[in-house]
Amino acid sequence: MKKIVLGILAHVDAGKTTLAEGILHACGTIRKAGRVDHKDAFLDNGEMERARGITIFSKQARVTWKDCDITILDTPGHVDFSAEMERTLQVLDYALLVIDGKDGVQGDVHTLWQLLGRYRVPVFIFVNKMDQPGTDREAVLTELRHKLDNNIMEIPSDIASETEAAEELAMCSEQLMEEYLENGSIEADSVNDAICERKLFPCFFGSALKEEGITELLDGINSMTENMEYPEEFGARVYKIGRDASGVRLTYMKVTGGTLRVKMMVGNSCSADGDNVWEEKADQLRLYNGAGYQMAEKVEAGDICAVTGLLKTFAGQGLGIESENSAPVLEPVITYRLILNDETDPVVALGKVRQLEEEEPELHVTWQEESREIHIQVMGQVQMEILKSTLAERFGIEAEFDAGSIVYKETLAEPVVGIGHFEPLRHYAEVHLLMEPGERGSGVQIASLCSSDELDKNWQRLILTHLEERIHPGVLTGSELTDVRIILIAGRAHDKHTEGGD
Repeated sequence: MKKIVLGILAHVDAGKTTLAEGILHACGTIRKAGRVDHKDAFLDNGEMERARGITIFSKQARVTWKDCDITILDTPGHVDFSAEMERTLQVLDYALLVIDGKDGVQGDVHTLWQLLGRYRVPVFIFVNKMDQPGTDREAVLTELRHKLDNNIMEIPSDIASETEAAEELAMCSEQLMEEYLENGSIEADSVNDAICERKLFPCFFGSALKEEGITELLDGINSMTENMEYPEEFGARVYKIGRDASGVRLTYMKVTGGTLRVKMMVGNSCSADGDNVWEEKADQLRLYNGAGYQMAEKVEAGDICAVTGLLKTFAGQGLGIESENSAPVLEPVITYRLILNDETDPVVALGKVRQLEEEEPELHVTWQEESREIHIQVMGQVQMEILKSTLAERFGIEAEFDAGSIVYKETLAEPVVGIGHFEPLRHYAEVHLLMEPGERGSGVQIASLCSSDELDKNWQRLILTHLEERIHPGVLTGSELTDVRIILIAGRAHDKHTEGGD
């Protein structure tokens, strides 16, 4: 049985959750497709989601269509929760991008398309709401090709017998062109390879509300996707941290190698920075389907699960043989001060807000010690209102936000060398750093060009770890430094008087 993870993405109000409900109904997972406006959607099961009629948190469902097991990840469409959507991209095998047939390619669709490209996710497209007056199939397809990619096209089910379609497909890649010129046709496996390599993007049309075109879409996903291959050694990618109704911490992950078993020790030895290596026991393995879940004794590579017992994980972290931690592209641009009532201890509130930051890392919570204030970065007004509701419902904390200020960042115009010398009684350390401008969007990159003859590798690793751990303020406004390379070029230590932390 083929097994894939499929994420559903869309601009807000394109009918994404309605399509997810239609897929669940067509696959027999639910008896009746729910509706967002009726507040009975299988996946939008949170009170705040049903009250607002939008997806706030990514949810998963498990369906089977013919010979394909599909784990669906329904992601938020509202721009305020786009960071939650982005976190799911790193674990997808394929994405299903939903387009509003009447409105066409809207602003957020461009952002989604760029992110899908960054994460190298193959894409199927479903043009929804084609039952509405004024929708034009050819006009939408032309717009998609013009604004997103010229290789978006409808693909017939029997491609081998469709000469005209084969000619069009041959233009998508050199491999397809060579096959067509040699054989006069293109095999289905070659089409699947082109989709997987993001050289071809199948497009389907229909109406999710009337459940039109869903069977054809599922048939296309079944026939045009490939079974993924994974290594035998255990690996996993964390994409979300959450908590269940009892407050138990859940680590949502995709197993990317081997098998994860109950009570197995899980760690970050390959992705850890410096000495921050840990191992913890996976207590429970939960396979969620909407709001409910089943317990599993083991989870094979390619599956999504939620794990209890892991307290040091974070979104984007690589576990087992996964050697890298991924950083998000989307970041908030406004920071707000949290205004608490007089009865609330700000230190206690900080602990609760830090818990929310685990689940939503883009909040970038900071504590101003002098003023005893909590500052939070937020994507927009709707997210702010959701945060206020969450603080009140989960922790009993009534809070407001101030007017907010823009999150500025600084960078360097030219290279500079900095030298730090530390020599109090019985201590000694010296570090030379080269700081130089980096490429736009590169963030802060840390490296070492220091010889181990000059400074032992253990001290070098410790220095690099501390550089990566902290936010580096600029000199103009004190804003966070970005798009720079910080390179360790020299250093000195003493055999007797140098200690960790010097």
